[in-house]
Amino acid sequence: MTTTSGKGPMGPGGGSRAPRAGEVDGAPEADASSGDGTPGDGPGAGEGVAALHRTNGAGAVGVTVADPAGSGPGPAERLAGGPVMLGAIRRTVTVSLDGTEVRVPEDATILDALHREGSPAQADTPTLCWAPNMDPVNACRVCVVEVEGSRALVPSCARRCEDGMQVRTDTDKVRHSRRMVLELLASSVDMTQAGADVARWMTDHGVDPERYGPPAPPAAAGERDRRHAGHHPAPDGATRATVAQPVKIDNELYVRDYSRCIMCYKCVNACGTDAQFTFAIAAAGRGFDARIATEHDVELPGSACVYCGNCIGVCPTGALKSVAEHDRREAGDWHPDEETVTTTICSFCGVGCNLELHVQRGEIVNVTSPADHSVTHGHLCIKGRFGFRHVQNLPEA
Repeated sequence: MTTTSGKGPMGPGGGSRAPRAGEVDGAPEADASSGDGTPGDGPGAGEGVAALHRTNGAGAVGVTVADPAGSGPGPAERLAGGPVMLGAIRRTVTVSLDGTEVRVPEDATILDALHREGSPAQADTPTLCWAPNMDPVNACRVCVVEVEGSRALVPSCARRCEDGMQVRTDTDKVRHSRRMVLELLASSVDMTQAGADVARWMTDHGVDPERYGPPAPPAAAGERDRRHAGHHPAPDGATRATVAQPVKIDNELYVRDYSRCIMCYKCVNACGTDAQFTFAIAAAGRGFDARIATEHDVELPGSACVYCGNCIGVCPTGALKSVAEHDRREAGDWHPDEETVTTTICSFCGVGCNLELHVQRGEIVNVTSPADHSVTHGHLCIKGRFGFRHVQNLPEA
């Protein structure tokens, strides 16, 4: 009986065995010979992996030894060198978007389908609590669409596509619902820093928050935090309720302007299971008194916050922003029309996070990261987001 030093039986063309001489991991090793079998100098620097696919004219045998100084294989060489990893194979489903049939992966959401296969108008579906690098929150309900057979409007950011689904995105029912959501938010929250897209959506849907009357006076500092959950004061009927309150500045890196908070929960998720796993902030209160707060309403330095600023990166309304931006806005020195964005790589460690430097009039005012970057997915640490002052020889805050 023939034995071998591998696992399992040795059969014709199969089984496992110990590598013979001239092999690496059981495959013929690329020796220092030319393609015709005569000894040569072997692959030099720059030939890389491609040269190692040629072994005695026998054709490609796969990558065995890579030249670190060489270039990577091209598409043809990768195909010749072995199997191509395609990832998981996903079934596609057919969905009708306003009468146009499209095919999307079966786990895609309706919003994914609108972004991937929809018209420009369909891809411009309003969103506030959705972000491409976060799990759906289902909080704002601005992205609702009409699905045939569904009793109520459904959030397109979370509803999965089903084969044969009929979706309508611009019906009177959809537009009325979106207008009411935006109007009620704008009647109680300062939306002036929510961005150009939000302002355009409000105009397109005919939002008029002023029809609810003049705003009530702002709450005193800490008043909303002290309210008993579920116990609301009786409205006076002459003014509309708002969440207006003083800005909270208790650290040197960012501010909390909760008069602009729409309770989208994106900051909570970014601080929690979607990015940082710090859980320094959470939702507190109920109804109109619901708010974002730290544990026991302590100031931010006394909480579990690690100042990564990922909550700032996902905030859609300016409720959370850097001190640098806040101070410039307050001084009237904020110039978004002149802002340029330059992508670079963070130099503080070797992880390789991409940084987007937002520059106004020759000074870095903010640092973000692309949501589609494979390393950061839009999230950063304290050094990457706030450690840019040394670039301009500015004193640390």
